[in-house]
Amino acid sequence: MDKNELMRRAIELAEESVRNGGGPFGAVIAKDGRIVAEGANCVVPNADPTAHAEVTAIRRAAQAVGSHDLSGCEIFTSCEPCPMCLGAIYWAHLDKVYYANNRKDAARIGFDDDFIYQELALDPASRHKPSEVLLADEARRAFDLWEEKADKAEY
Repeated sequence: MDKNELMRRAIELAEESVRNGGGPFGAVIAKDGRIVAEGANCVVPNADPTAHAEVTAIRRAAQAVGSHDLSGCEIFTSCEPCPMCLGAIYWAHLDKVYYANNRKDAARIGFDDDFIYQELALDPASRHKPSEVLLADEARRAFDLWEEKADKAEY
């Protein structure tokens, strides 16, 4: 399939998602023009705030290829990824992101992706969501154990 066909499939998934009680988002992960996995937004139907189309597609693609590393694959998503999904895309090592609608379009219909992008640019103390550091010295032990582990699987 070419890029336009893959994006049309992501858009189709977004439309199906709306008809099935989900949000207006769909995603396709492809390798060499072949679909590896698909996902649609199912936050409300699954009662899962992380069940965004991109995250769902990434989970399915990782299962399909048997690896957390999706290098060599590309993602086609009906909307610019939110910060959570963009983070997942980087963690999955996807090669490229294609999107149709952008975060301003999403904000226009009530999704707060753009607000979260703005929050990330702020110092934690200036964000709307309060945060506080607790027990950092105790938590550092897990990092020390990881650093010393000889057989760790780097990701």
